[in-house]
Amino acid sequence: MRKTATLAAALAIVFAVYAAAPSWGAGAKPGRTETCKETNQQEIAALFVRWNNSLHSGNASRVVADNYAEGSVLLPTVSDTPRVTVAEKEDYFRHFLQDGPVGRIDWRVIVIGCNSAVDTGLYTFIFLTGARVPARYTFTYKWDGRQWLITSHHSSRMPEDCLQWRPTKK
Repeated sequence: MRKTATLAAALAIVFAVYAAAPSWGAGAKPGRTETCKETNQQEIAALFVRWNNSLHSGNASRVVADNYAEGSVLLPTVSDTPRVTVAEKEDYFRHFLQDGPVGRIDWRVIVIGCNSAVDTGLYTFIFLTGARVPARYTFTYKWDGRQWLITSHHSSRMPEDCLQWRPTKK
């Protein structure tokens, strides 16, 4: 009897997790309904503008609060330390903002899903000192019912070899 109760409890948990899992469009689980926020490339591209404008504030707390979801991950451009907590992200931006960075998108691809989006590509940071840092980036976003927030942000400096490499024209 005890094994049956344990098995039933385990199955109930598995079913609850399965039923609560988000739908990702065409591959959605049968019986799941989810209202997907309608969006487009321009709205998702504007999220980088929002993020970049928050950098101009010079306020690390604002950058994090206005853009990053709870539990989000930041793998930053000029730090080897992954940032998961609000305090860790604010610490990174406090240092990053000291030289007045301005980001410029050089190339991008945006992919939109149900209440999710990915903006990935190449960008360059230009600092008040005149320094330039070309980097690769990926922002993943989720719609929280009110706004789009970053769930993960990965940015890494371009390797020097990549700065010299150009695709062969066909």
